[in-house]
Amino acid sequence: MSISYLLIALIAMFGHSEDFLGTTLLSRPLVLGPLVGLVLGDLYQGVIIGATLELIFMGNIKVGAAIPPDVITGGVLGTAFAIISGKGPAIALAIAVPVSILAEMLISSLFVFRAVINKKFNQYADAGDFNGIQRLHILSGILRPILMGIIVLLALLLGGTVMKDFLDLIPAWVQTGLQVAGNMLPALGFALLMHLMFNKTVAPYFFLGFMLAAYLKLPVIAIGGLGVVIALIVTQVTPKTDDDSDFDEIKEEVTPSQKLSKGDIRNVFLRSMALEANFNFETWQNTGFAFAIIPVLKRLYTTKEAMAKALKRHLQFFNTSPYGSTLILGITAAMEEQNSNDVEFDAESISSVKLGLMGPLAGVFDSLFWGTFKVIAAGVGTSLAIKGNIMGPILFLLIFNVPHLVLRYNLTFIGYRAGTKFLQNLAKNNVMDRLTKGASILGLMVVGAMPATLMSITTPISIGSDKSEVTIQSVLDQVVPAIIPLGLTFLVYYFVKNGAKTTHLLLGLLALGFIGSMIHLFA
Repeated sequence: MSISYLLIALIAMFGHSEDFLGTTLLSRPLVLGPLVGLVLGDLYQGVIIGATLELIFMGNIKVGAAIPPDVITGGVLGTAFAIISGKGPAIALAIAVPVSILAEMLISSLFVFRAVINKKFNQYADAGDFNGIQRLHILSGILRPILMGIIVLLALLLGGTVMKDFLDLIPAWVQTGLQVAGNMLPALGFALLMHLMFNKTVAPYFFLGFMLAAYLKLPVIAIGGLGVVIALIVTQVTPKTDDDSDFDEIKEEVTPSQKLSKGDIRNVFLRSMALEANFNFETWQNTGFAFAIIPVLKRLYTTKEAMAKALKRHLQFFNTSPYGSTLILGITAAMEEQNSNDVEFDAESISSVKLGLMGPLAGVFDSLFWGTFKVIAAGVGTSLAIKGNIMGPILFLLIFNVPHLVLRYNLTFIGYRAGTKFLQNLAKNNVMDRLTKGASILGLMVVGAMPATLMSITTPISIGSDKSEVTIQSVLDQVVPAIIPLGLTFLVYYFVKNGAKTTHLLLGLLALGFIGSMIHLFA
């Protein structure tokens, strides 16, 4: 069993290494659950438990300074102990939630600690030592997977037998209560996703998605496809016409590089995958940006003085969506090249452009990927995986990462070749606004379908005498099917919108489900 524990710890380390892997969602419970199940010889349960935890933590995403509960550590340990004890998803939930909250505190402390070593990065920059910056960025980044891997291994070695014996003592009514609570927790994930996209303009599409799922019983993947069609119609995305000639001009307006090669720009893309490896609460993604742009700086600047100035430029505060970061990196590469060729070039403009772009691009790409591609991927993946189908996790990764990696790669070259004129052209044609609106329509339709398809909450209360007894649930189903999941989702959304903490809502839903099960209000 110790070999299995070591492998599970390595799975946790793999999950916590995602900041080196481009935020490709390899750390999600839907992915790590099956890996744990495979190690423990029960892939089927691993897939189901992973899907269950994914539904609960679906809205847990790191946007800005908001650090959500650590679903990696909680999910891995919850899945492992649930399979070892043979107790299933309800027990995985009972373990994953508190462990995730405790692990979140530890990770937040690590992000604070990383800010302490920013002084060392600046010392390397002053000396023009790009190798020192690279080494420290990587070393700081691997602290998290090593630390959390050790914690998972110790938890398994010290608590495996004890935890199994303890779980065997849990009575059936407690497990039932946990199951009902687990069915309620996805409402938090859906509410958090709504908080990113929901507004009066696109709200009707949420209800359209719900009605298609609740009344017509359409699967999530069909609703997603219909959402794409509606988004294209509403945003009036039409085939290319003569009016699009500006785009051709931009594409053709390439200033051939005298110093940078395609290989250099490709290296920038590859290094951008480690943008958040040293994320901290003081300068955020700055060392990741410097790490990514170093191949360009090495090619352009041959003196220590010039290298030092460039490194200090890129160790300033930086934070944007990792999915759109390569556009800024490409533009920066073009500006750095111009700076190296033209002594009259204003180097301060490089920092100004970075600061000006990171906010707007964060809004667009966070909405596009967190609010659209992730929602669709999770909806399709969990709907299959909750039935034990291994294609769920596979489709989840493909639906999200094919557009992610293709776009991320091409944005690097678009930014380098077209520079700021590309963004000016997008603004002139309202492409960004149309893209954001279309993404919100598609994302909300899928989110709207989720309470009806992925939440199972009913009430066993009945009214009338034995011969004419009628269950309240049957009446509700005739009026609005899945109205309890829908109402609970909006209740949680109300609290999220008013600033309630995610941890408090998580615990509140657990208590509501557990107590509701005990008094036979919910089933």
